[in-house]
Amino acid sequence: MSIMRRSKEALDTLRSIPLFASVEDDGLESISGLLIERRIPKHQTIVEEGLPGDYMYVIREGQVKVTKLSGDGREKILELLGPGDFFGEMSLLDNAVRSASVKSLTETRIMALSRSDFLKELRRNADLAMAVIQELTRRVRQMDEQASSLSFQRVKERTQGLLLRLAKAEPSCGGRRATPALTHQQIADMIGASRETVTRIVKRLKDQGWLEQDGKRYLVPLQDQ
Repeated sequence: MSIMRRSKEALDTLRSIPLFASVEDDGLESISGLLIERRIPKHQTIVEEGLPGDYMYVIREGQVKVTKLSGDGREKILELLGPGDFFGEMSLLDNAVRSASVKSLTETRIMALSRSDFLKELRRNADLAMAVIQELTRRVRQMDEQASSLSFQRVKERTQGLLLRLAKAEPSCGGRRATPALTHQQIADMIGASRETVTRIVKRLKDQGWLEQDGKRYLVPLQDQ
């Protein structure tokens, strides 16, 4: 693949990512020239909790999970990320070790941006700096909502809330939104419940007509009903 074609693909990818939506063309061109593309096999650790971080990453294709070890050494899934999402920026901003691990669930293509290039772009590009601030604020609010959910909501409501948050509209799903492929254990890890409880809740939601299933994906209403 020619350098020109790689550059155009990187630029097109950036334009489709919400983080860069407000960045002007010259800023995007500058960023695209700094990106390093990496292909990650399935089930490989990309970022490891507790280690220093020198790169942030934007997902071009595939799916990853963000995990953190609990006090008893168990892995807790914090988030599932897909094309257009990014991760690893916190260590670049505060120079601390990685706060969580990121592992590929499928074969994944990511674009890496080094610490020095990332900080340089933040200093020279006000639109990018504001976009990063807005995204970090959104994530903090999301974490607050998850903490509240874990404390006060019943397991059924937490399961519905998680599926609604992960689902995206797809025309082929009969007017419903589809989640990524999920196992009952992954859902349980993300809402702080047992797999057995999640299995019962999923069955109940199906019986009530709120939830449908397409292979390993779940189909939820366009709006919470």
